[in-house]
Amino acid sequence: MLSTSYRPGAPVWLDLASPDVPASAGFYGTLFGWTHPADGYGLFRLGDRTVAALGPLPEPDAPPGWTLSFATADADRTADLVRRAGGRVRTGPYDVLGAGRTATCTDPTGAGFALWQPHDVRGLDVVDEPGSLCWTECYSVDAQRAKAFYRTVLDWQEYDIPLAGLTLTVLTPAGGGSDDAHGDLVQLGPEQTARGTRSHWLPYLEVTDVDSLLATAEALGATVRVPAMDVPGMGRLAQLQDPHGAVFAVITSERPGA
Repeated sequence: MLSTSYRPGAPVWLDLASPDVPASAGFYGTLFGWTHPADGYGLFRLGDRTVAALGPLPEPDAPPGWTLSFATADADRTADLVRRAGGRVRTGPYDVLGAGRTATCTDPTGAGFALWQPHDVRGLDVVDEPGSLCWTECYSVDAQRAKAFYRTVLDWQEYDIPLAGLTLTVLTPAGGGSDDAHGDLVQLGPEQTARGTRSHWLPYLEVTDVDSLLATAEALGATVRVPAMDVPGMGRLAQLQDPHGAVFAVITSERPGA
C-alpha cells in the first residue's frame, strides 16, 4: 500500500509528458476530476491536493508517457549507483528550483524512471485514494536483472507470490513489510516481446468503478490495452492507452475486510 510517508525507495511523484498539454489536461480532467492550470508544465490537482504533474514533451520526437519518480535521500549518490549497476542516467541530477533534486534514468533492461530528492516538495499530496496513484508495476524483458538492479540502486526488498498463473515479485522499501509494498515486477512473456513490448513502468490509479471509467475513456479516444478483469488478491483492473499514446492502469482495489 502506498502512503505519503515517502521513505527512501518509495514512489513519490508521477509526471506525464504530452504533445498536447491542453488536450491531455481535458482528457484526464474528465476521467478523474483533475484540474490543471496551464498550457505548460503544471500540477494535476484533485480538489486542493496534487496527484500528478503534466507538461510538454522534453523533445519533439520524445514519446508521450508517464514517468514514476522514486524517493532518495541523495540523488547524486543514487544516480552514481544507477551507472555502476548498469543503468543509464539520461538527465541530471539537477535542482528543480527549491522543490527538490531529480534525475531521469533507464534501468539495464530499458525501463525508464526518475529519482526525487525532496527539498521543499516531499511528494504527491495524496495516494491510494480514488483518482490518485495507488500501485506501480514494472514489466521487464529480464526480471532477474531488473530485481538485482533496483535492489542495488534503491535498496528494495522483494518477495515472490503466485498470481493468476504468473510469478509476481512484490516490491517494498528497505525495512518494510507486506503492508509497505509499493509495486511489483513481472517478467514479459515471449508473446509480449514478439509484439514489440519493451521494459516499462506502469502507474496504477485507484478508481471506484473500472468498467464505467473504461467506457468514458474509450468515448474520449483512449484505447483499452487489457480489458477489465478480476484478479484475486488485487481487485478489478484494466490497462489503457490515452489518445496520445501514454499507457496507464486503473484498479478498484480489494480492501482488507471488504
